[in-house]
Amino acid sequence: MNLINDENKKYLLNLVIQTIETKLAQKALPDIDWGREGSSQELKQNLGAFVSLYIQGQLRGCIGTFQGRRNLFNTIQEMAILAAFNDFRFPPVSKTELPDLEVEISVLSPLKRVKKVEEIQVGEHGIYITLGPQSGVLLPQVATRYKWDRETFLAETCRKAGIPSDSWRSPQAVIEIFSAEIFDDKNNG
Repeated sequence: MNLINDENKKYLLNLVIQTIETKLAQKALPDIDWGREGSSQELKQNLGAFVSLYIQGQLRGCIGTFQGRRNLFNTIQEMAILAAFNDFRFPPVSKTELPDLEVEISVLSPLKRVKKVEEIQVGEHGIYITLGPQSGVLLPQVATRYKWDRETFLAETCRKAGIPSDSWRSPQAVIEIFSAEIFDDKNNG
């Protein structure tokens, strides 16, 4: 996937930090500069996205959406707030943590249901599993980071959903895949 140019990647990465800073200061959120060259078309796309926050390489918050109901600018801004302040796994980000925050953004392709798990390409696809009311998602880079094979990736996605690790084998399990354009402030900022 190559949906976002380098200039707009930097812009979105900076937007995450600016959004968290302004939220902590209880100020109005930054507005987009639609007049910036090249920004209007790319940032007006309705795409799903995840914002992941790290401190010294350790996850500090991660929230996203598959549905791009609004433009990418607004989606990234909303996910930045949720990742920083509403990820139930972590306390809200504090002002003292701001200088150490590392940002990673994943812009997502639409979900595609798989008929056979062999369609899943580790490192290329993320997985979204649903079984009854439970669901879980892992981004493509997670499997790469931990050097998982396909079955381990499926099992870990089930665990994330709060279901037994072999639930992906159930005929009732819905397995969907997606691709992501991933960029962070180490390589693109």
